[in-house]
Amino acid sequence: MTTQTLLDEIDRTVDQATGRLLEFLRIPSVSTDPAHHRDCGRAADWLANQLRDIGFESSVQPTEGLPAVVAVGPSENSTALFYGHYDVQPTDPLDKWDHSPFEPIIEDRAGGRVIRGRGASDDKGQLMTFVEACRAYRNVTGTLPRGVRFFFEGEEESGSPSLVPFLEKNRSHLSSSIALICDTGLFDHDTPAIVTMLRGLLAEEVTVSGPELDLHSGIYGGAAANPLRILSHILSQLHDHQGRVTVPGFYQNIPELPDDLRTQWKKLDIRSQSLLTSVGLAHPAGEVDRSLLEMVWSRPTCEINGITGGYGGDGFKTVIPATATAKVSFRLVAGQDPATIRRQFRTFVQSQVPADCSVAFGEYGASPACSFSLDHPLFDHVRAALSAEWPEDPVMVGCGGSIPVAGYFKSILGIDSVLTGFGLEDDQIHSPNEKYDIRSFHRGMRTWARVLSNW
Repeated sequence: MTTQTLLDEIDRTVDQATGRLLEFLRIPSVSTDPAHHRDCGRAADWLANQLRDIGFESSVQPTEGLPAVVAVGPSENSTALFYGHYDVQPTDPLDKWDHSPFEPIIEDRAGGRVIRGRGASDDKGQLMTFVEACRAYRNVTGTLPRGVRFFFEGEEESGSPSLVPFLEKNRSHLSSSIALICDTGLFDHDTPAIVTMLRGLLAEEVTVSGPELDLHSGIYGGAAANPLRILSHILSQLHDHQGRVTVPGFYQNIPELPDDLRTQWKKLDIRSQSLLTSVGLAHPAGEVDRSLLEMVWSRPTCEINGITGGYGGDGFKTVIPATATAKVSFRLVAGQDPATIRRQFRTFVQSQVPADCSVAFGEYGASPACSFSLDHPLFDHVRAALSAEWPEDPVMVGCGGSIPVAGYFKSILGIDSVLTGFGLEDDQIHSPNEKYDIRSFHRGMRTWARVLSNW
């Protein structure tokens, strides 16, 4: 078998592959909504059957929550574990969709045809690129690629509450030398990307309490502690005028960006400006001595995500609120321990609360950052495949968001991950009218086929 033979098979069958993806997208597998949990089971069964039809030994495995799909090929020695998730985000607001979210359609646009529907890009279309590449391999060779395992979960969009127990229980079944994760995107329309680092996440809720009840601001104003004013002051102290986070110890142990990555990112920086201009902004608001790409890929952040307290309805109500609450999140980088940052943040807040007020905290998850070794030979196969398939060579990037499964693969299974995907910034994932370019779907299949042919 030659690589070109495999690519020709994908080109010949791309319409059939697209039809299967449309069928998959019609299953409303929304993990956050109990009303759709049966649909999540249907999606797991559908995937297991697709893998079984190709020739993999595939099964739907129970978890503490929604089921997982696990499949293995003919080799007991697994080289790579391919990961994706079959669950999707809720569809609200429905009135913003141009058509039914779970009745996917193909649209012709100036840049080419797109598949429009919930889950098209995140993550059903992405994971099917690998499934369909394996199907083409089987069609051409009559055998399966050796050393491949699949793991598809059904709770990624609801925080993956069953993931850690499942990985711990199934270490031997999922054992591999490296993981392949297709849940990311291209750097731009013609430039593929390999994610080499992921930021972690820490989320905290802070509630400052003062008087026993809301007070009349005319009678008590000036004398009574105002939790909204206190909390607002604390929040205003989280950053200095240079855009740096002021929590003591926040930047301790953070490594600097390697020189080779810094050089590459500088070359990409002009193109990165569209990140802000596309949402009506122009001036980066982070650390003043850092490039925009460093701000969103390799530097830690602190963001105020919401503030509540007092009266916010129509008209006016002159009260001093009894409580005020804020939600604050941190994106973390290598060298930062979430538990340590949580303690440092809470100490920072507590030190500024007056004696006759109190503060309470709520935890909303924490995951560490992770970076990945580029030494595994499969990394070179992926990089070569991307270079051969896409107009531009791949770039090594960071990811500002968090993909906790990659960290769990490292901490529980002891394996690094190669993260490469084919989504675009305008795919509108998590939003109405989500789409996935057929060009991305087609080239994604061809990319994995190139990897498999050199496995």
